[in-house]
Amino acid sequence: MTEANDLRSLAEQSGAWPFEEARKIVARLKKKPKDEVIFSTGYGPSGLPHIGTFGEVARTTMVRHAFRVLTDDKIKTRLIAFSDDMDGLRKVPDNVPNKELLAQDLGKPLTRVRDPFGTHASFGAHNNARLRAFLDTFGFDYEFLSATECYTSGRFDKALLQVLANFDKVMAIMLPSLREERAQSYSPFLPISQTTGIVLQVPVTAHDAKAGTITYEDPDTKDSITTPVTGGHCKLQWKPDWAMRWLALGVDYEMAGKDLIDSVKLSGEINRAIGGTPPEGFNYELFLDEKGQKISKSKGNGLTIEEWLRYASPESLSLFMYREPKAAKRLYFDVIPRNVDEYFQFLDGYQRQDGKQRLGNPVWHIHSGEPPKADMPLTFQLMLTLVSSSNAENAETLWGFIGRYRPGVTPQTHPKLDAMVGYAINYYRDFVAPTKKFREPNADDRKALTDLRDALSNLAGDSSAEDIQNVVYEIGRREPYLDEKKKGKDGRPGVSLDWFNMLYQVLLGQEKGPRFGTFVAAYGLQNTVDMIDGALARSA
Repeated sequence: MTEANDLRSLAEQSGAWPFEEARKIVARLKKKPKDEVIFSTGYGPSGLPHIGTFGEVARTTMVRHAFRVLTDDKIKTRLIAFSDDMDGLRKVPDNVPNKELLAQDLGKPLTRVRDPFGTHASFGAHNNARLRAFLDTFGFDYEFLSATECYTSGRFDKALLQVLANFDKVMAIMLPSLREERAQSYSPFLPISQTTGIVLQVPVTAHDAKAGTITYEDPDTKDSITTPVTGGHCKLQWKPDWAMRWLALGVDYEMAGKDLIDSVKLSGEINRAIGGTPPEGFNYELFLDEKGQKISKSKGNGLTIEEWLRYASPESLSLFMYREPKAAKRLYFDVIPRNVDEYFQFLDGYQRQDGKQRLGNPVWHIHSGEPPKADMPLTFQLMLTLVSSSNAENAETLWGFIGRYRPGVTPQTHPKLDAMVGYAINYYRDFVAPTKKFREPNADDRKALTDLRDALSNLAGDSSAEDIQNVVYEIGRREPYLDEKKKGKDGRPGVSLDWFNMLYQVLLGQEKGPRFGTFVAAYGLQNTVDMIDGALARSA
């Protein structure tokens, strides 16, 4: 009990963003107590799930765990992953097969659009399955809900009637936000055509709260049609829909992208107008692709969930999501190595931290308060360099280097390292090898490389990485690699990064790499000497 109290006390003071968010929910409950707190995330399955979708679930899960710590887990919590799969398909995504099939179903709810992949009953069902499979792989504790199911089963009926009863209030909130032309025909309710199955964007000519119906003019026949707003006969425009969902499901916390700030505000106003209390949450910054463009499901730019997991561990992706959620970040292949290595750095540092520091360590939040012990004898960057230097595209060759550098370390003793070997080979094959470009050494470079070759040849075969690094550093202590601003322990000028960058650019055809002494210790002194000889001969 004392340990739990101590943890809660530290959590109440922690500056980590999940605790800051969780404290909002604690304050909310003081004003309006509940027996159960509902966390929610939204997904629009008009395109394949991307990492941003995962990020919302991962971050919300972190806030949920922080809330459980702050409340000693005495209040029941649920996380709902909600799919807006009743939305009409507005355009054909760029990254799907059989586009002509989708083009024939434009305007229909996503769960009535045929699946271009041919694996599920609908395009919406296919994308929902992709999302759920991934969330299950990560072990998220969530409840999946489909908009189609909620609308057609009657689960939303009561809340839909609340919107209908407050039709004029909802219109008064929405109309000032619309362009004049759009405002002319706007209705919060979108009837589903009884003949075409299309989600109709038509004006409502009458509404009857007592009868629970709306009336509209059929765009094809011009007939006046009266239809119930319940039972899946209509769906709501997305801002009123969001507000209605919060009310119907009792949502207490939901975050959203920065591009939806105005939408969150409007949906909150509508939610109040229909008798609800808008959830807590914050607006996270958007992910950008390699060109600085916003990631889009329909464009398929940026990374997919499967792509990240081809090159790195799930934990590295969780670290990417944890850090700086309110700062825009590039989400592209080149961010992967850094996140892999920094995850293990945080994991290693966790063991040396006190309670307060641990709650600020990303791995505490990634692993819901129980991070594993760190045991990663090589960095991902070193692994990539070993693959690059040897052109090794098989695990056996890499394990040969690892076994010499870290005797006793095997795939059986270090399964996470074995997985990293596979990640490194995939990453090298897809991104490093195609872009390899060797720099030609100039006269100064050639002289320094020759001296380095001779110095390494004279070292004992069992020299440590530190001893090798000292030799590499000493050889580089010359013009044009000197750095007068840096001083060595002996007071002499230091060595600039230009020296080490030159080694990687000339020897390996890559811009940068890990600590060179560590690389040589793993790769082998004779292998490195042979590499230098090859570079000198190539440029002779």
